[in-house]
Amino acid sequence: MSGHSKWATIKHKKGIADQKRGQKFTKLIKEISVAARMGGADPDMNAALRTAILKARAENMPKDNIERAIKKGSGEMGNAVFMELVYEGYAPGGVAIIVDTLTDNKNRTAADVRSTLTKLGGSLGSSGCVSYMFQTKGVITYDASKYSEDEIFNAALENGAEDVSTEDGVIEVTTSPADFGTVLEAMQAAGFEQDSADVSRIADQTVTLDKEKAQKVMNIVERLEDLDDVQSVATNLELPDDFDEE
Repeated sequence: MSGHSKWATIKHKKGIADQKRGQKFTKLIKEISVAARMGGADPDMNAALRTAILKARAENMPKDNIERAIKKGSGEMGNAVFMELVYEGYAPGGVAIIVDTLTDNKNRTAADVRSTLTKLGGSLGSSGCVSYMFQTKGVITYDASKYSEDEIFNAALENGAEDVSTEDGVIEVTTSPADFGTVLEAMQAAGFEQDSADVSRIADQTVTLDKEKAQKVMNIVERLEDLDDVQSVATNLELPDDFDEE
């Protein structure tokens, strides 16, 4: 299973996910608003908005919040102009790291990302220095104690998924970015309740570190995720089996 999904599972077990639910909603609302502003308020005609809405629904965001975010983006955002900026660099142990941001102030965001990385032993690199190591994929996860891999496998592949795998009690469905929404909606219609659903950067090859070094990398990930302008953080770190014992 990819490292990002294992980290998500660990956060859920520790209760971190619930503590940060409000922060997650804030980031999703911004993503919905910007998508609506750039491509219109109709999700059937705006693929980016449709994907953002599906991600919000997967996090159980209330319908009213979603509708307000769409209305805000389609005409009530004032003069704010948001930019999608990607920062690439390295964490301790040579781990590649990519930070996707959505910001109205490039200088502030660049300073925050650089400061967070350098203070915790990482470094900011040039554009393209690590992005070639990653692919963008839709990732949907399910609780293996609720569903069997076979039933998820059959339903997912029938509806266009690329792959299904199971590890550490989590069933992971992988899709192309274009098919993410179709697969997620089809799985929901079939009665499968996902634990998480997102479009993420997935490393082609991973790096394995010992528990102590892996913790230093994940400290950077958590600090970056706490930044208001950061939408997501991806690494090519493979977490050690005993990491969740921290």
